[in-house]
Amino acid sequence: MTTSTRTHRWDALDFGPPAEDDAGGGDPVLLEYENDGRIAVITLNRPPDNAITTEMGARLTEVLESIAVQTAVRVAIITGTGERAFSVGSDLRQRKNMTKEQWLRQRQDFDRTLYTLRQLRKPIFAAVNGIAYGGGSEIAQSTDFIIASDNATFGQPESMIGLAAGGGSPVFLPRVLPPGKALQMLLTGAPIDAAEAYRLGMVNELHPQSELMDAARSIATHIASNSPTAVQAVKRAVRMGEGQPIEQAISIMMEAHWRSAVHPDRVEGIGAFNDGRDPDFQDSDY
Repeated sequence: MTTSTRTHRWDALDFGPPAEDDAGGGDPVLLEYENDGRIAVITLNRPPDNAITTEMGARLTEVLESIAVQTAVRVAIITGTGERAFSVGSDLRQRKNMTKEQWLRQRQDFDRTLYTLRQLRKPIFAAVNGIAYGGGSEIAQSTDFIIASDNATFGQPESMIGLAAGGGSPVFLPRVLPPGKALQMLLTGAPIDAAEAYRLGMVNELHPQSELMDAARSIATHIASNSPTAVQAVKRAVRMGEGQPIEQAISIMMEAHWRSAVHPDRVEGIGAFNDGRDPDFQDSDY
């Protein structure tokens, strides 16, 4: 017979299992279009913690696939509902009674979601509005860059519950943080706050929570005003060139550059500059 004792093991994570009566409700992932359809705003919508269920992951995949084929969309923002959390990661209550097969099936579904996110040609960035743990943090890391509210926290607590992180953080964290700091986070499960994430370069900008989405929309509007063909080409050059030998990366870059040099957007952009007017770039054609 074992005796239950009070533990402080989970205190630093600032969240616990969802209440038993938390059945959710409504669409777990919201999709809205702004700026004449040029900006897509994706919102993880299972407050208060936006924990990710199998159904929520499938809906996020569907949303990302929908955005991918809409030529009018030039940039996407992903954020969370509420003031508490971007997402605390997988819903552990749903996982509590899963069989091994059900667990592995869910893992395959989540892998598809993250792959779809990483492969999106259009720019997509995270506006992290609070707690981002586990898979929530890995969703943010899988985007092109992160801005955050000043109350945000980032953590990978998987090792605390017997898991090796599998949503990208062992790959991405050592690229955006000093490798030793990344390993410390992965091995201890201890989170870092927004100020430290910003200081170390994981987060591009910090904003008061009430101003976060205004800042995100400002960035997105700026991106959306640029040539979508050029923006997507340069994103691809960066992603495809990562980890390549220098001349290979230069070759990838130059392919994107030469294609843009003979594209109508180059004519329009330089013409607009010389005329002192706003350019009228057409939707991306590849």
